[in-house]
Amino acid sequence: QVQLVESGGGLVQAGGSLRLSCVVSGGIFTSHAMGWFRQAPGKERTFVAGISYDGENSLYPDSVKGRFTISRDNFKNTVYLQMNSLKPEDTAVYYCAQYESIRPYGTYFYGGQGTQVTVSS
Repeated sequence: QVQLVESGGGLVQAGGSLRLSCVVSGGIFTSHAMGWFRQAPGKERTFVAGISYDGENSLYPDSVKGRFTISRDNFKNTVYLQMNSLKPEDTAVYYCAQYESIRPYGTYFYGGQGTQVTVSS
């Protein structure tokens, strides 16, 4: 049974930074790409960042490109999301996801409760 536990959210002013972490237990961490998604109140969950199994390739939507960086530590079974230059529109619950593939495409699942990020203007 794979479990994902997110942490690191909080309240920050616009322009500030936060680093989210997601610890994965169970399964073989290095066999899967990982990703981050977010869901703002009243909106659908959207893709934020993805990283390949070896950390060599990452993927971002235009809305966060250049501000967010995804990384992973395969010795610690942990994936991170460094968020800089935060904007009020980044306010959401952030979820960690594990892909079935070694690349951040296709089927994935969420295993955690998410972590709240609130950016004040």
